[in-house]
Amino acid sequence: MNDFSYTQAATAKEATSRLKDQPQAAYIAGGTTLLDLMKANLAEPPQLVDINLLPFKGIEQTKDGLRIGAMERMNAVGEHPLVKSQFPAVSESLLLAASPQLRNMASIGGNILQRTRCGYFRDAAFPCNKRVPGSGCPALTGDNHNLAILGVSDTCIANAYPGDLAVALAAFDAVLTLENAKGKQRQVPVTEFYLLPGKTPEKENLLEPGELIVAVTIPAAAHAQRSTYLKVRERASYAYALASAAVGLDVQGGTIRSARVALGGVGAQPWRSHEAEKTLVGQPATEATFKAAAAAALQGAKPREHNAYKVELAQNTLVRALQQVAGA
Repeated sequence: MNDFSYTQAATAKEATSRLKDQPQAAYIAGGTTLLDLMKANLAEPPQLVDINLLPFKGIEQTKDGLRIGAMERMNAVGEHPLVKSQFPAVSESLLLAASPQLRNMASIGGNILQRTRCGYFRDAAFPCNKRVPGSGCPALTGDNHNLAILGVSDTCIANAYPGDLAVALAAFDAVLTLENAKGKQRQVPVTEFYLLPGKTPEKENLLEPGELIVAVTIPAAAHAQRSTYLKVRERASYAYALASAAVGLDVQGGTIRSARVALGGVGAQPWRSHEAEKTLVGQPATEATFKAAAAAALQGAKPREHNAYKVELAQNTLVRALQQVAGA
């Protein structure tokens, strides 16, 4: 780990100004992601700016849905009555992640900014286009069993975001509020925030230098209230998803009126599947419908030698999640 200076910001303007003046500096809240990267020498900020004093907290009902401050901790949000009742999939995605100790430390904003768990990215002994653009991607022909099959390119097949929360947020049309050094805020849908690798896998999201995530807003909807998050992993706890599904259905008289589907563990970003949703809407809530939706969701998959199993796994995960929500 490199030497660094430390300061605590009392206001958002102070925090963003410090990173504007020193772009290589980094914000720290819970530190559960950043410190891992620093210990592996994958992040070497010369200065850490502690943002725990910033007033980006609170879980508030709005006229359109729910607003969650980016400084709220994962456990607090996952256990909150409003989140559990209005957005069960969001609550479940948080409480199925990491360990209670980490969830008590990790902030919502930091969780959204997790970086890939690709072994080649995490080991500086290997080339990696995400770390050093143009150096190559050994995962293409190497150990890729836990990597992405959707949205990949010939420069990177990593799951850029390895967590759970953003998958549920993508499913339910969540919007991020971002603030820059001038105090100006902008709204970015979670589905647009993460970038596909293309030819520039080092660019993972739309966050500008010094910009902060202030809050997450999730619109209320019938399909959000009737939702779940299903996570399939190599061990029962403290493991990242091999495949996951955040789904929500509004079913009236046995017919699906609206649907939301997002997949985790299989995409180069939290993977919202409009194809699956179109297949579901207007159809009966049956196993046959769910299987058709799962096939549509994975239609564009590009598996490699060791992760081809994820096509069937993701399909089965999605079908099972839809069955759970529909009570089928």
